[in-house]
Amino acid sequence: MTKVATMSVSDGFAEGAQIGPLISDDAVTHIERLVDKAVRAGANIAPGGSRVMPGANFFKPTVLTNVEPQMRVCGDEVLGPIASVLQFRDEDDVITLANDTRTGLAAYFYTADISRVFRVMEALECGVVGVNDSLVFNEVAPFGGIKESGMGREGAHSGIEEYLEAKYVCFGNL
Repeated sequence: MTKVATMSVSDGFAEGAQIGPLISDDAVTHIERLVDKAVRAGANIAPGGSRVMPGANFFKPTVLTNVEPQMRVCGDEVLGPIASVLQFRDEDDVITLANDTRTGLAAYFYTADISRVFRVMEALECGVVGVNDSLVFNEVAPFGGIKESGMGREGAHSGIEEYLEAKYVCFGNL
């Protein structure tokens, strides 16, 4: 958590920037409310938890501990620099926790067990999975989620599917 507290928050074009601004003041207000509700429900802020300069749309990278699955911070797409830490018993329990949400854009997990990679990746209900890496988004990979995170994909060759109409043709008696 020390690394989170020392992350560089600045203009996304600045050299060494690790965390840039959120898209709007409303987005920051949404993040503030999520953190506040989680804390009132029993979560703890490790580092972060508030706005930070250099501007109005910047929010400190935040780690929330003692988070429970029913907290809104677990059910919403946060789309901000917040990591919620939940306790789990085993692999099945953590998959259940991860999938028990209305959204399904991306999930990330770390393991050295290649069998676990395939079990967990297949079981996660989301559009993007990062295994041992969180920098998974790029212009040549299909981007999109499931559930309330959307349908379909954009980017890569999969993105064109939204603009195509399939036609089924069956020939008989030729």
